[in-house]
Amino acid sequence: MIESDVLDRVLNEARCHGAGFAEVYAEDRRNTGVAFDDGRVDGVSSGRDRGAGIRVVNGVTTGYAHTSDLSERSLLAAARAAADAAGSADGGSVIIALDEKRSGAGTKVEVDPQAVPKARRVEMLTEVDEIARSINSAVTQVSAGLSDSYRSVLIANSDGVFVTDEVTRVLFRVSVVADGDLGMQTGAESLGFTGGWEVFDRYSLADLATEAAEQAVRKLHARPAPSGQLPVVIAQGTGGVLFHEACGHGLEADHIAKGASVYAGRVGELVASPLVTLVDDGTVDSEWGTRSFDDEGQPTRRNVLIEDGVLVDYMWDHIRARDEQRSPSGNGRRQDYASLPMVRMTNTFVLAGEDDPGDIISSTEHGVYVAKLGGGSVNTASGDFVFGMRDAYLIENGQITEPLREGNLIGNGPQVLSDIDMLGADFSMGGPGTCGKDGQGVPVGTGQPTLRVSSMTIGGTAA
Repeated sequence: MIESDVLDRVLNEARCHGAGFAEVYAEDRRNTGVAFDDGRVDGVSSGRDRGAGIRVVNGVTTGYAHTSDLSERSLLAAARAAADAAGSADGGSVIIALDEKRSGAGTKVEVDPQAVPKARRVEMLTEVDEIARSINSAVTQVSAGLSDSYRSVLIANSDGVFVTDEVTRVLFRVSVVADGDLGMQTGAESLGFTGGWEVFDRYSLADLATEAAEQAVRKLHARPAPSGQLPVVIAQGTGGVLFHEACGHGLEADHIAKGASVYAGRVGELVASPLVTLVDDGTVDSEWGTRSFDDEGQPTRRNVLIEDGVLVDYMWDHIRARDEQRSPSGNGRRQDYASLPMVRMTNTFVLAGEDDPGDIISSTEHGVYVAKLGGGSVNTASGDFVFGMRDAYLIENGQITEPLREGNLIGNGPQVLSDIDMLGADFSMGGPGTCGKDGQGVPVGTGQPTLRVSSMTIGGTAA
C-alpha cells in the first residue's frame, strides 16, 4: 500500500518539531450489502474507501491529519499538518528505523464474499422472507440483509512498528414485525463472523428467520413484565452485552486515567462474585471482534480483567501503556483512517462456571428468565445501566412459564457482578455487535454462560 522508504520519510516529517511519537495508519476498505424489505430488494450497495491518518503525539498534545490520497506528496502534507497541530518542541531531526514488516495471519477465508453473485444473495434473502412469513399470519413485515466487508491495513510508527493485516467479515440480520391485539411486536436475530461466505453453509439462516418470527408472535400474547426486585436468569450468550456495557467500558484505561470509572485504583480488590472471571480476547477464532493486530499495530491477546472476582488489570492502548511503562494489551482501535485510536474492547466474555443450566432455572422459585437482551445505556462513571428485555419469560416454581413484554433490566454493573450467585457450564458467544464510543463504532463480540443474578430491578408495566 505504501513503500517502507516513503513511510520513513513521512514519519520523520511528522516529527519535524521534535515530537516524541508519530504514526501512519493506512487502510483500504471494501463493503458490499443487499437489503430486503417487504418481499423485495430494498437496496444493493457496494463501496470502497482508502486513505491514511497521521498521528503525532507531543507531550500531552496530539495532532491528527488524514487524507484519501496515498501519494507521498499528500502523506507528507498530512504529516506536516499533524506535526503543526501537535505543536513545536525543540525541533531537530530524528532518524526512524522501522522493524522488519510483520504480517498478520489474516482472516481464514474459504469462499471470498466478493465472488458471491448478488443474485445468490437475493435468493437467500427471499427464502428468509418466505420462511418468516410462513410462521404465522400475524407476521406483517420482514426486513433482512446480507453484507460483507474487507479491510486491509498498514501501520507504522516511530517506535519501529511496521505491520500489515487483512480482515474479512460477513453479516446476516433479520427483523420481523407481527401485529395483533397488543399492537405491533418485533423479533430479531443476527449472525456475524470474521471469515468468508462459508459461514452461511455452517449456520441455518432459516432457523434464525424462524426464531425472529416466533419472538414477534410470542409477544402478541405476552403478559406485561413485573416490576420490582427479582432474581434474574440470563441465557447463555445474550448477557455478554450487559457486561460489555456496564462493566467493560469502566475497565478501559482512558476512563481510568480520567478517574471516570468506578474501577479506578481498584486493581487487586474483590469487585465481583468469586464465581466471575471476565476476559477480553481479540484472538478468538472467527469471532466478530477478532484481529491479528489492533489499530496501533500491537498484537491482540487474551487479557484477563477480573479473575475469581478480583480485578487483575485494565485494557490499554499503545500510548498509555508506553507512558505507564507497561505492555499494551492490543486494545487500541479506531473506526477508520479518519479516526484517532482509543482504548476499546474486542471480544469480551464471562468464563463458564460449574452449575447445570437446568439447575439454575429449577432452583429459582420466582423470577425472570431473559433469553435475549435488547439495547441499553450505561453511565461509565457510576456503572448504572438500563437494558431492554427483547425476549423474556416468567419463572414460577422453578419452571419457565409465560412470555413477558415491555420490560427493562435496571441496575449497576459492579453490583450485578457481585450478585451473580450461579454460573452455568454452558458458555457460548452471542451475536455480532457494534460498540459506540466518542462517535466511533467498531465490531465487538460478547458472550457468557447461563447465569443468575440474585436480585435485579425489573422495570415492567404490570400493575
